[in-house]
Amino acid sequence: MHSTNLLLEEPIRMASILEPSKPSFFPAMTKIVGTLGPKSRSVEVISSCLKSGMSVARFDFSWGDLEYHQETLENLKTAIKSTKKLCAVMLDTVGPELQVVNKSESAISLEENASVVLTPDQGQEATSQLLPINFNGLAKAVKPGDTIFMGQYLFTGSETTSVWLEVSEFKGDDVVCVIKNSATLAGSLFTLHVSQVHIDLPTLSDSDKEVISKWGAVNKIDFLSLSYTRHAEDVKEAREFLSKFGDLQQTQIFAKIENIEGLTHFDEILSAADGIILSRGNLGIDLPPEKVFLFQKAALFKCNMAGKPAVVTRVVDSMTDNLRPTRAEATDVANAVLDGSDAILLGAETLRGLYPVETISTVGKICAEAEKVFNQDIYFKRTVKFVGEPMSHLESIASSAVRAAIKVKASIIICFTSSGRAARLIAKYRPTMPVLSVVIPRLKTNQLRWSFTGAFEARQSLIVRGLFPMLADPRHPAEATSATNESVLKVALEHGKASGIIKSHDRVVVCQKVGDASVVKIIELED
Repeated sequence: MHSTNLLLEEPIRMASILEPSKPSFFPAMTKIVGTLGPKSRSVEVISSCLKSGMSVARFDFSWGDLEYHQETLENLKTAIKSTKKLCAVMLDTVGPELQVVNKSESAISLEENASVVLTPDQGQEATSQLLPINFNGLAKAVKPGDTIFMGQYLFTGSETTSVWLEVSEFKGDDVVCVIKNSATLAGSLFTLHVSQVHIDLPTLSDSDKEVISKWGAVNKIDFLSLSYTRHAEDVKEAREFLSKFGDLQQTQIFAKIENIEGLTHFDEILSAADGIILSRGNLGIDLPPEKVFLFQKAALFKCNMAGKPAVVTRVVDSMTDNLRPTRAEATDVANAVLDGSDAILLGAETLRGLYPVETISTVGKICAEAEKVFNQDIYFKRTVKFVGEPMSHLESIASSAVRAAIKVKASIIICFTSSGRAARLIAKYRPTMPVLSVVIPRLKTNQLRWSFTGAFEARQSLIVRGLFPMLADPRHPAEATSATNESVLKVALEHGKASGIIKSHDRVVVCQKVGDASVVKIIELED
């Protein structure tokens, strides 16, 4: 795997670009988060999504009830068993999202230069002249001349299915707007986004709390995607709420940066959260178009240096209705990988798109190609310089393992871990080869029953670039003797051989704990 790496800075034979890529057990090092919905909730389609490279399933609660999502989750569990592909679960909160309620679900046509009234009276029917919304403070939040974007899940202001409005006047709590482009809106729910305006609603709403307590806790979700995170306090409040449920104390919180407020407080949010989702849909509206790339590069750099997973959204919108992405989208996916993204999140493309499996497969292929020209050498030196000296004990071991693996051209790095932290630190240095994270379960008790940890830690590595988990036999404790460590290593190597990652005479770098010492060793496989 290492030997196929090119560098964009080096001359590339143009003919080599046409050479077909070799199939690999791992479609790409960069992970893919797929949103499950109407077009992707059957066992058959989910199985195909897993085989194509989806490693995290996202459940978007801005629509659909608990029963609907539970049924989808049961289908996911069936698909995981049949494909033997591990998959994590992400619950996406609604947060302070403004919505237009269209009870009749009939299509609504809006004409350019006509007027439309946004009213908080949800008892009204949605028409071309009147749109009921779920927020009664809009008239106080906006002023004449402000811009409001509206659409069905996707909105850019240029589509025929999304529209942008300009606030003109107020009638009590109603907001009168001028329509700036003609569009037809279909479906039961449209999203509203007011550009650069503070919406006075809680980040974790009462309905979000209900979903977490009734659905998230029961299903022991791996990740909580906290929509519209605006301050570090939002993350702290969400963590405090999760701690009320024993099974969710290990759930990781990914802060979703969706507006200028989140961008302004980015550093403190990054410090409080377990990972970041760059929600480029809403953010792309709040920011001038020429500034979007700058935020992406700066945010990904900060996440990389902090060793926290960064997820990029809205990359192949056109694949919602088309089998191929646009040239700009294909380049955008590759640039997200080169910028340092851990995962690509697909929303409408898999939720209601016509080609969910093909979209995952296409994005995976683009990621794999981009990874081949990722300049690991520059990245490694930059990360080491940023971390500075003296390094922490664990950071030093992690960076040394990656440096050794690259120098000896190892096929894989195997890391023994119980919390997952050591493996994540190795992945932070972006080795060019996969990192097999062997999670050693730990026995714990709540005075009533015994249970093993490990499943959470294994699944949570499924969103980290280059990290691939494997659950070890719980009979081998983390602080094992060298004999039991060797037997776990043997199982890991056999797993690597069976999956085609390693073969005879390959070199493997192993990072493990022996007693109180952390050890990095290089082994060469025999026949």
